[in-house]
Amino acid sequence: TFRSSSGIGRSIAERLATEGYRVVVNSSSSVAAGEALARALPGAVYIRGDCSVSSGCQALVDEVVGRFGRLDVLVCNAGIGKVIPHDRLDLIDDDYISKIFSLNCFGPLWLSRAAMPHLKSAKDGCIVMISSAAGSRPMGSSVPYSMSRAGMNQLTRLLAKSSGPVRVNAVAPGLIKTRITEGSEWDAVHAVVAKSAPLRRVGEPEDMVEAV
Repeated sequence: TFRSSSGIGRSIAERLATEGYRVVVNSSSSVAAGEALARALPGAVYIRGDCSVSSGCQALVDEVVGRFGRLDVLVCNAGIGKVIPHDRLDLIDDDYISKIFSLNCFGPLWLSRAAMPHLKSAKDGCIVMISSAAGSRPMGSSVPYSMSRAGMNQLTRLLAKSSGPVRVNAVAPGLIKTRITEGSEWDAVHAVVAKSAPLRRVGEPEDMVEAV
């Protein structure tokens, strides 16, 4: 499960481990947290790698297969975002656009490309994309974020149609409370979501695990 040292990825990794999977925990920077999680899960390992570049994605998959000899499940969980009002296009710089598409949209494509031969050799290979409701509705933390998730959703549809017998699905939640969605700039967003949600709160990472 790529980008899994905290938040949604951590919860998914923990659940997969309880189901008997040997989990590979990955992150690009939170090394201590990733290593600690891997130590806490039976049979798990931590591999540091950058999912925002093609070479990093290929190297991650190569190392996983080198260590375990197989790859059965790919969970694409990496993502970044920050709050930029949709009517403030002037606040969006080119560097942010490049970073968010490299990680949120191109990363899953590069990982899927690297993993697909191994998943097709597995007994029941599958890919799970962790997307967002912002990919299909006019919402989300920023215009580039929503666009990147729309691209991820379309990637899921295309691979699901063309990659059998490998199964490809996406889980697309609303606002989930994680390290990325904390901070003063997110307070108003949390308040709006909590007010409108039937449970009167934002989602927690654990809420998503069953869907994965």
